[in-house]
Parts: sequence; structure tokens; C-alpha cells
Amino acid sequence: MKAVKAYIRCEKAEEVVSALVEKGIRSLTLINVMGMGLLADPHTAKYSMECVEQYSKVAKLEIVCSDDRVHEIVETIRSAAYTGLKGDGMIYVTPVEMAVKIRSGAIGEEAV
Repeated sequence: MKAVKAYIRCEKAEEVVSALVEKGIRSLTLINVMGMGLLADPHTAKYSMECVEQYSKVAKLEIVCSDDRVHEIVETIRSAAYTGLKGDGMIYVTPVEMAVKIRSGAIGEEAV
């Protein structure tokens, strides 16, 4: 199993989620976060009085999936999130050692 984490523009989140749902991906987490550094879009980045750092509002998308769906999911996110401008985001894929469904006790891919 793999965890796919994508940091994308907030305004592209609905389009990305819709594209994933069309591919049959219905289990995902979408979180509003702040990104700093190279992810920041210089046109929308601000300076925060709290952080005294430059940041941009971004959406973080998390999906846990079977190994055979990773490339399809990554390409779906990449193509739906693309604008061609700096700050389009990043996608990271990491291994998942274990998944356990709390309600049923299912383990591994059966839990996802």
C-alpha cells in the first residue's frame, strides 16, 4: 500500500477531487494548510505577523491506496491540478506499513 500526499492550489481542489471520484477514488482526506518555500505562489503569498514567514494557502490531499493504483492517482491529481504557473504544488508517495479499519478490524488493503 502507498500513501499519496498532494499539496495543490485551493482553487483547484474541487476539480482534483471530482477527477479522482470519476476514477473511482472516494476515500480521501482534504485539509486546508499553509505552505512555505518553493510551493508558495509569489502572486498570492503573504507575510504573516504570527509566523514572520512567507506562506500561501494550499490544500493538502491524502489518499491511501493499493500499489497498483498509485500511478493512476498521481497522474489524475497532476493533470487536474496543473495550471503551468509556479506554485502548482507537489505530490509525494510513501509506503504504508499497515492500515487497520477501526470498526471491522480489517487489516491491510482490505481496510482501505
